[in-house]
Amino acid sequence: MHPYLNIAISAARRAGTIITRQLEKVDTLEIFEKGINDLVTYVDRSAEEAIMEIIYKAYPQHGIVAEESGVLPGNEFVWVIDPLDGTLNFTHGFPQFSISIAVLYRGVIEHAVIYDPISQDLYTASKGAGAQLNNRRIRVSNREALKSALIGMSFPCRGKDLQPGAHWESNSKVLSTLIFDHHAEPRKIGSAALNLAYVASGKLDGFYESGLKEWDIAAGILLVREAGGYVSDYQGEGESLDTGNIIAGTRRVHRELLKLVQENGVT
Repeated sequence: MHPYLNIAISAARRAGTIITRQLEKVDTLEIFEKGINDLVTYVDRSAEEAIMEIIYKAYPQHGIVAEESGVLPGNEFVWVIDPLDGTLNFTHGFPQFSISIAVLYRGVIEHAVIYDPISQDLYTASKGAGAQLNNRRIRVSNREALKSALIGMSFPCRGKDLQPGAHWESNSKVLSTLIFDHHAEPRKIGSAALNLAYVASGKLDGFYESGLKEWDIAAGILLVREAGGYVSDYQGEGESLDTGNIIAGTRRVHRELLKLVQENGVT
């Protein structure tokens, strides 16, 4: 296993311990609202500090992009960190959240870790070396169409997305088409990182979401690709890290989901 991946695993497990120790105390946590349905707690910050401490101890010259700390410049290696993806779930005691860590070299995702501290499932990937769940090789599902597929998604629920209009209408059309035309089963999990990990391991057949940040999806992108899946933005060829819009899935599910999103003007 690559040394960077070992460090990422150690950091994710440390963060997971911090998070789970506070799970029974969520009703007493001080919660700050960064935006509508966009929360942060001292648990997010404590977990992020623990991750950064481990990284900097091993690689003090590396850069970091973290959800709470922002951009901390360094050399050509950059660690992209989400210390608690699914904070809203966490603050409700809903057990669907994760820690996401990716290592980029010159902008290319080289290593990835997504850790579910509740199930203790550890998803890992290194570029060109495949993807693993708890050290066992994983692949995307063999689903060949949207029909009866299980699709992760997120309906607009933040800021300008809450305004009525085309954004709501286009997403509603996609959701309606998935359910009534394709008999697909949408799932709103509340953690983009877990959605992508589930696609990589075949638990979901596809996933799409708009307006994400790089720390939400960097690790998951590599996991899906190394598990044999397809990932793109809504243009079909762009890089989701740049746009924040992502579609992931098996080859055919990705293709059909991309067509559906484009036809309905989802942005």
